[in-house]
Amino acid sequence: MNVPVVYHADYYADIGAHVFPTRKFSLVLEAIQRNVGEIMGCLRQPSPATREQLLRIHAPEYLADLDGCRWTPRTSFSELPLTKEIVDAYYLMAGGTCLAASLACQHGGAMNLGGGFHHAFADRAEGFCYVNDVAIAVREIQAQRLVERVAVIDTDLHQGNGTARIFRGDPQVFTFSIHQEDLYPLKEQSSLDIGLEDGTEDDEYLTKLRQGLDVVFGQFKPQFVMYVGGVDPYKDDRLGSLQLTKAGIKQRDTMVFRRCRDHGVPVVAVLAGGYAADVGDTVEMHANTYLALRGTLG
Repeated sequence: MNVPVVYHADYYADIGAHVFPTRKFSLVLEAIQRNVGEIMGCLRQPSPATREQLLRIHAPEYLADLDGCRWTPRTSFSELPLTKEIVDAYYLMAGGTCLAASLACQHGGAMNLGGGFHHAFADRAEGFCYVNDVAIAVREIQAQRLVERVAVIDTDLHQGNGTARIFRGDPQVFTFSIHQEDLYPLKEQSSLDIGLEDGTEDDEYLTKLRQGLDVVFGQFKPQFVMYVGGVDPYKDDRLGSLQLTKAGIKQRDTMVFRRCRDHGVPVVAVLAGGYAADVGDTVEMHANTYLALRGTLG
């Protein structure tokens, strides 16, 4: 099955010397093409998120700060520079996640080769995240009346704290985060949190993930899944101390996608984090997420 891929060359923005490898977006596309051959038939190019889409999640005064590239109390928790190029890239990736979500509703699954900025709050930046594309896309497909009940399954190393806060108390959105507990950020309350001890390896991780998925699909019964598939739980990641192998991370992805397939639930995947000492490892694991999605839906 030709699972849609959403990508734009302008996802890249120069953020200077930084642990966040923004060049990974194009490298992931190249890695996918090496593995599956020509994908032009399923490659889609997004437009930036519209003001209407952004305002469903973000406060107008915060967006005004971003548009003006102003350092204020709302932008000061960012760990990135603040330039028009960077803001434009974030708006574009938010549009990419919205497009991927719509495509997933049509095709059963899709992947945005960017996004996953789950630390952004409605009214402020945090970490490497300026806009919460995950939340924006959830509201977009709900506004289109494509689905009502959406589960956000977040397997990034770090808790999706911005997403948890945005959807807190919303009965139509279930937020599930499985993450390293003793680590950034300050935690918010998700619908379901599984905090892992330092040094957690593949078998324990996958057991706890399976238990979490049982809750998501058994109790909430989502009509759509947003999958935040960060690859920073990897054992050689520079920002954490979980001990997942590449094979374990691919099993993680496959487990999520099979559960979606078996329940007839469309799923969209976004990249989120990945900070391996060798950027080639990060790129390989992100590409494997797409390959797992394609293999599961095929």
